Amino acid sequence: MNLQDLRKRAGLKIMDVSIELECALSSIRNWEKGRTMPRMQVWQVFRLRDLYQCTEAELVEAIEESMMTQEN
Repeated sequence: MNLQDLRKRAGLKIMDVSIELECALSSIRNWEKGRTMPRMQVWQVFRLRDLYQCTEAELVEAIEESMMTQEN
């Protein structure tokens, strides 16, 4: 499961995540497409975990999965 899958599973739009994390829409898109590695403050990591209703391990796995998508 990648970042986009986690977001959709939580029933969120990119705009929702952007607002909650106080970051650009393009950043969220780039993370999901594996173009860039998420760079977040600690509070943003925990907020993203809570938004996506997942564990930290699932979040890390989703980031890795998203990054692998770009490599292929």
